[in-house]
Amino acid sequence: MLSRHAGESVVIANDIVITILEVRGDIVRVGIDAPRHIQVHREEVHRELQAANLAAAASASPAAITELTAILASGATPETAEPAPGATAPEDDTP
Repeated sequence: MLSRHAGESVVIANDIVITILEVRGDIVRVGIDAPRHIQVHREEVHRELQAANLAAAASASPAAITELTAILASGATPETAEPAPGATAPEDDTP
């Protein structure tokens, strides 16, 4: 538990700075300075993203998961990997 006043900060792992910008009644405005690769979400948004990711993972076919696992194990990316036997390549819409 930390107590901070407006204008004071907390540093996490040397590269994340959380600053209390303003306190107005029961509303606290917080500023977060973090590297671009660090995702920062409100808790309710984070929960929604987790639920959507779980739903997407649950809807994937076992064959698709096996194919993706093989692609990742080979070091290729899905964009550069050869299509699986019997798979159809997406159509090119380039004029």
